[in-house]
Amino acid sequence: MAIDYRKHRASRSGPTAPSPAPGGSPAVPAPAPAPGTSGGSSDGSGAAGRPRVDYRKRPAATAPASAPAPGAAPGPASGPASGTVPVPGVSLEKVAVRAPGLVSLYKTAGVSLAKHRVEGRRAAVYLVLDRSGSMRPYYRDGSVQHLAEQTLALAAHLDDDGVVPVVFFSTDIDGTAEISLDAYRDRINPLHESMGHMGRTNYHVAMQAVLDHYEAHGGPDPAFVVFQTDGSPSSRAAAEHVLCTAARLPVFWQFVGFGQDEFRFLRRLDELPVPGRRVVDNAGFFAAGPAPKSLSDAELYDRLLGEFPQWLTAARAAGILRD
Repeated sequence: MAIDYRKHRASRSGPTAPSPAPGGSPAVPAPAPAPGTSGGSSDGSGAAGRPRVDYRKRPAATAPASAPAPGAAPGPASGPASGTVPVPGVSLEKVAVRAPGLVSLYKTAGVSLAKHRVEGRRAAVYLVLDRSGSMRPYYRDGSVQHLAEQTLALAAHLDDDGVVPVVFFSTDIDGTAEISLDAYRDRINPLHESMGHMGRTNYHVAMQAVLDHYEAHGGPDPAFVVFQTDGSPSSRAAAEHVLCTAARLPVFWQFVGFGQDEFRFLRRLDELPVPGRRVVDNAGFFAAGPAPKSLSDAELYDRLLGEFPQWLTAARAAGILRD
């Protein structure tokens, strides 16, 4: 089956041209890998025919909006204007028809969104999945598939197309795909198994792939990235560089740790100083433990959304968001 990495949003009347790369030349989205192709090579140079991701590429500069008046309180994190009724991206009725197996998750996600006062907020949701060798048990026991379903149910509230782009990574980008309300059951493992070799853990290539896709295909809404991993990156400096550089973009990274690792790097990444290293705090982290499926859906959503409202407020105050 062909894997289509491009996300087409129903609200657009036509295709959107890719954002220009630094230096003025147009960015070229990476082509979808052919069915059955293996993952990245062990030296990180990428599979044949797939351009290598350049994690050093700087995101396009975002012109700051006018600063808020001195002493003015930041606006609320939630999307709808005051007095309006929050409306999810995809209604419960449509979810029940298209994906009845996600109804319970959808309802639980809605409760958490309301608790964190971000119900009705719009965001393009991405899912990044670790395919390093130590991840085998979590694909095998269904933990990764379960996270994908939880993410999709959350995306049905935040986005209106019922589609989540998925990036599989290890040493390089192993593959890209989509899950949707119409195609999510037992989808993750067949995709994973078709990608061959499981390599090292290079966060930066996956992060850059998300940024490239968002800049080329994203709409006016911010991106909410669920980034799953079970260990520290092979190149810590590269991961830190991409996160700090991307802080000027409307992209929030929520890292989720599987396994027994202490995740010292991710905890430090989550605490990088503002504004010393980045313009806003654009990331959160929590450890789901060695048995991620045992975490209740309610707790999972509360942890996913724990720092998102604060980021929305900070990004709006910094002129990164303009809603």
